[in-house]
Amino acid sequence: MAKKSAIARNNRRKVMVARYAERRAELKAVIRSPRSTPEAKAAAVSALQAMPRDASRTRVRNRDAIDGRPRGYVRAFGLSRIHLRDLAHRGELPGVRKSSW
Repeated sequence: MAKKSAIARNNRRKVMVARYAERRAELKAVIRSPRSTPEAKAAAVSALQAMPRDASRTRVRNRDAIDGRPRGYVRAFGLSRIHLRDLAHRGELPGVRKSSW
């Protein structure tokens, strides 16, 4: 189980990403646009850099939905490899069977 503080920190980052997502998208569009003037691009870059670091989507860590484990995350299920295996063995994941050959 991950530390409660690490899980809480990650949840705060998710909230901050959602709060700043629209503004970040606008600034990035200005930066990418070939029609933007160099002054507008420079202003957009400085505004983007002035935003909180945790407003960036890459700062959010994928974590297991059950206990918050950060490693071994399986995106299709939102679980770590350990819980995925455990739930699959118990038959609690629809459409997932243990393979043997």
